[in-house]
Amino acid sequence: IDNADVAHDKAAEDRLGAIGATAYANNEVVDVNLIDVTVANGVVEPVRLREKIRAAGPTNRNDLGKQARPQAARAA
Repeated sequence: IDNADVAHDKAAEDRLGAIGATAYANNEVVDVNLIDVTVANGVVEPVRLREKIRAAGPTNRNDLGKQARPQAARAA
């Protein structure tokens, strides 16, 4: 999220939406969503709790479950 392209107006939202639609059509991404953010002192922060959790990264532990297997680390 630190490298997010923030849309400050409708034209910028449309531009980002078009970029996302192209990436989706080319199977480069699974889904595209613009999210509400605030910018304070140059720091981009999601507004909704769901997006805050996503921006923080995985909520599961890397030492448990299938992600703990050596193959999982190599797959990334």
